[in-house]
Amino acid sequence: MNITFNKTFFSKYRAWIGTAIAIVLIFLAPAVMSGYSLGLLSKYLCYAMVAVGIGLAWGQGGMLTLGQGLFFGLGAYVMAIHLKIEELRPGQVPDFMAQYGITELPGFWQLFRDPVITIIGVAAVPGLVAAVLGWMVFGRGVRGAYFAILSQALVAAFAVLLIGQSKTTGGTNGLNDFSGFFGYDLTDPKNKEMIYYICAFCVLAMVLITYWIRQSFMGELIIGVRDQENRMKFLGYNPASIKVFAFSLAAMFAGVGGAMFVPVVGIISPSDIDVTPSIMMLAGVVIGGRTTLLGPVIGTLIIRFAETQLSEAYPAAWTYIEGAIFILVIAFVPMGLGQFKGLWPWIQDKLGLNGAGAGEAAKAAAGAASGSTAAGPAVAGSTVAGSAVAKAVNA
Repeated sequence: MNITFNKTFFSKYRAWIGTAIAIVLIFLAPAVMSGYSLGLLSKYLCYAMVAVGIGLAWGQGGMLTLGQGLFFGLGAYVMAIHLKIEELRPGQVPDFMAQYGITELPGFWQLFRDPVITIIGVAAVPGLVAAVLGWMVFGRGVRGAYFAILSQALVAAFAVLLIGQSKTTGGTNGLNDFSGFFGYDLTDPKNKEMIYYICAFCVLAMVLITYWIRQSFMGELIIGVRDQENRMKFLGYNPASIKVFAFSLAAMFAGVGGAMFVPVVGIISPSDIDVTPSIMMLAGVVIGGRTTLLGPVIGTLIIRFAETQLSEAYPAAWTYIEGAIFILVIAFVPMGLGQFKGLWPWIQDKLGLNGAGAGEAAKAAAGAASGSTAAGPAVAGSTVAGSAVAKAVNA
């Protein structure tokens, strides 16, 4: 009875309990970590923001996004432009522009002089670009491998564009040497700790937003379009608009991650947002489990921590070791670490912690559900999609 009560209580308030645990861990980290380690964690959290969006777009929506570096870079450059302007005196231009004889800031630089517009722009610019691209791509029925290749081509083109426009973007060197962050000195350890808190709470907020979407009817629509796109279309829904929503939100998450990456690392360049970094952003999601809520975040933190440790311990071989880990995960745990989420229920069942006969009852229920599915071909396909369809019919 007590076990049943505890399980019911946890199921009812798990979002609040998880949030409370996360907040405790966020405030605990600065107390137990050095300034260097905290800076690395802040950097990893920037990538985790991207991972949360990939989990929504790919894990829930089935859109394999290989080019999130595009939106990461857009948010980063918006923030970098503002921070660079903050350091300039009236009428002054950055050194790399002065070398080309430019005496006045370009128009798109002037746009992000205002801090409020900058804060809005780090999410709005990637979101709007993703919405336009989404309507152009999904509106024409492009999906699957074609969409993945296209997204990767876009990030490669963006990196080439940044290098080609070196007079206004800094070229391969990018934008760097930032000394302040909205008036705060970046060399002050207290301000670095503040930036860590911003990164951590941004990740937490994104996870909660994703959790809310997954629990809402929109989440069921996203999965329904992923698994039964034609059926959802016949019911009167526009699959393209649902995909654009998930894709744009993922882009906004990536943009915020890129914006916070700038004050954390102190530089943004095309090498930080090219094809290879975009694939690494995806790798953490694969390892953690793309269909789970926390899997993308945990997987990203693991892969980034392993990257740092391996590169320090084995400078010449760390890329091979990291690649081997990635291959092993794909080969033996294709759904990522989230695949083990059923391990604890299995242990509970074997040890009788679920109550007498719980294991047999679960098997009987599973058999009944299987028989019901077999008897009802009209609802064959995705379980979640069926739920979305049922709600749509009732509506």
